[in-house]
Amino acid sequence: MTHPIYTLVIVTLLPWALLHLLWRARRQPAYLRHWAERFGHYDAVVPAPTIWIHAVSVGETRAAQPLVAALMARYPDHRILLTHMTPTGRATSEDLFGDTVTRVYLPYDTPWGVRRFLRHFRPHIGLIMETELWPNLITTCRTQQIPLLLVNARLSERSARRYRRFPNLTRTALTHLAAISAIGEEDAVRLRALGAPEVSVFGSVKFDITPPDNLRDFRLQIGQRPVFLCASSREGEEALILDAWQKVGGGTALLVIVPRHPQRFDEVASLIAMRGLKLQRRSDEQAVAADTQVWLGDSMGEMFAYHAAADVVFVGGSLLDFGCQNLIEPCAVGTPVLIGPSTYNFAEAARGAIKAGAAIQVGNATELVTQALALLGDDTRKSTMATAGRQFTTQHRGATARNLALIERFIPAAR
Repeated sequence: MTHPIYTLVIVTLLPWALLHLLWRARRQPAYLRHWAERFGHYDAVVPAPTIWIHAVSVGETRAAQPLVAALMARYPDHRILLTHMTPTGRATSEDLFGDTVTRVYLPYDTPWGVRRFLRHFRPHIGLIMETELWPNLITTCRTQQIPLLLVNARLSERSARRYRRFPNLTRTALTHLAAISAIGEEDAVRLRALGAPEVSVFGSVKFDITPPDNLRDFRLQIGQRPVFLCASSREGEEALILDAWQKVGGGTALLVIVPRHPQRFDEVASLIAMRGLKLQRRSDEQAVAADTQVWLGDSMGEMFAYHAAADVVFVGGSLLDFGCQNLIEPCAVGTPVLIGPSTYNFAEAARGAIKAGAAIQVGNATELVTQALALLGDDTRKSTMATAGRQFTTQHRGATARNLALIERFIPAAR
């Protein structure tokens, strides 16, 4: 059975959802594409047996990378189907996997849209990355005897409060999942408190992500100047950092800013120009001039290359209250990490990195820039933090293998 009151609310909100797509399309025209998929109508055909993974946007898609590789190796006769909710998630899937997977949008959570999706693709199993609880989808999978697992689950206290507003709906959704694996004990405790009957703690598969073999060497464009990278910055953070950079004085160091969302590239370029700073863009494909003060990373799918080229990295989404972006990647390549006060999306990883000596937490933009410049001038401390970062990530690997063993309980691998 689906959920009639919830379904009525979803149907009532559909016109707003379409207006939202149109609104977002002003800055991202890709939101105008593939609308039929959002209602369960698909052209894509998957002739092979299907393993379905739902990765809502960029972070979840990148997190799925080691799991996708492991599933392809373990189930070579199956096709991986990736579903997304955002164009940036879909574009990230194209960058990471090309045509080795099939990708579509997951339909809105109406009973008929969900049924059309499942009837069209007939997945043997479904894996939801991190935390996306769609009650009609979960219930329909259970009715059709399609095991649906919540893997690499993380649940901040903020998200838990939202789910607690609908206790019966949330409890039903969690109890109808075939299995749940969480990245940490705190996440598991919150999930159990919401009604999850059993939660395994496997760690985060993001620790198993490794830099690509064809990593671009941005140092060929930058030269030997000290580099302070602001990675995956969020709205409002760039202005604070630029003002602090001018106030404190960056000297000969190069400030590199890579906004989290590509639709904001031009906006951030304007913020830099408004302050009279000499700007170059990654997309120009030119060597960084000696008098360039800010290099704007206006490209997708190259974050590891930016991390590897930097001497110190600030992980965005942490200076303002966005919960922090992925700090594991810069630790993995041995780049010292600075993070702001907001870390609820990566709370356990942030605590672990700080304790290991791989990361330093700062309280505001001025402290951030001051600390970054101090690190840029301290080779010994940079080296110590780099070693600590690599050791920290190495010690926490293995979540992919543990999740794969869980998946094999529902879809045995050929021997």
